[in-house]
Amino acid sequence: MAYDGDRLAAAVVVLDADTLEVRDSAVVRGRPAFDYVPGLFAFREIPALLEALDKLGEPPDVLVCDGHGLAHPRRFGLAAHLGVLTDLPSYGVGKTRLLGTWEPVGPRRGDSSALIDNGETVGAVLRTRAGVKPVFVSVGHRMDLATACALTLALTPRFRLPETTRAADRACRDALA
Repeated sequence: MAYDGDRLAAAVVVLDADTLEVRDSAVVRGRPAFDYVPGLFAFREIPALLEALDKLGEPPDVLVCDGHGLAHPRRFGLAAHLGVLTDLPSYGVGKTRLLGTWEPVGPRRGDSSALIDNGETVGAVLRTRAGVKPVFVSVGHRMDLATACALTLALTPRFRLPETTRAADRACRDALA
């Protein structure tokens, strides 16, 4: 999702899991349903994301969201919300944390630490690049944390963020240019 004033672009990109090449994509342009309200991010973005998903010729097997799932104050972030609405396996990879604490993450690619909130594991802090800031992985729907972390590492062969997120971000920005 990208914003330019009161305009938005939502993109969904389907990648080949083995080659990471784009197999399908869809972009929707529009306006947010309402202004940003902390904790209600999903309600602002999901209508456009659902519309983009409907435009795909090839549905994804898994939704990798640029946001959070269980690691959310209400335990129901964008990845959980979108997964439940579509009944697709889903999880989120956030650039920053919304909540929780963790032990320091080792310096190597694949090192991780549990993200804990009120004594509950709500995600993982995962290093996708050696010596680079980690990402925050949390399950959304029909997905376990170990699988979400493994998929995240498979989707990050060269950069910190998953190729799905990078491709969708690029498509959104192109749509608003």
